[in-house]
Amino acid sequence: MATNKPKVFISFDFDNDQFLRDSLVGQCKNEGTPFDMEDWSVKQPWDQNEWKERCLTKIKRCDLVIVMVGEKTANCSGVKAEIKMAKDANIPIVGLRGYPNKTCPHPEGIKVYTWTWDNVKALVSGKR
Repeated sequence: MATNKPKVFISFDFDNDQFLRDSLVGQCKNEGTPFDMEDWSVKQPWDQNEWKERCLTKIKRCDLVIVMVGEKTANCSGVKAEIKMAKDANIPIVGLRGYPNKTCPHPEGIKVYTWTWDNVKALVSGKR
């Protein structure tokens, strides 16, 4: 059965914020979620060219990139590369602040929102 739900790509700091990604994916598995989450988890080492090619293919299939913003996200080279890929592919990008009680500088050029379920639904539906 085909779905018209928007697809979302999650960008996160693999070394520090897998918990944030796992939490968002878990939250989005709830019944009634109005979108599909594109799960991008590197489970094996890839060379840079292979990673970039595979990542770009996934991003281009999505309607939105959500950056999970943790304490070190702003300096994460992988997140920076994914943001650039999304911008080059004209895919909208937003950030979700991962830790409410920690300083979480965000990457330049993206707007960051408080992580609430209402915000996630509004961002994915394009109402923000």
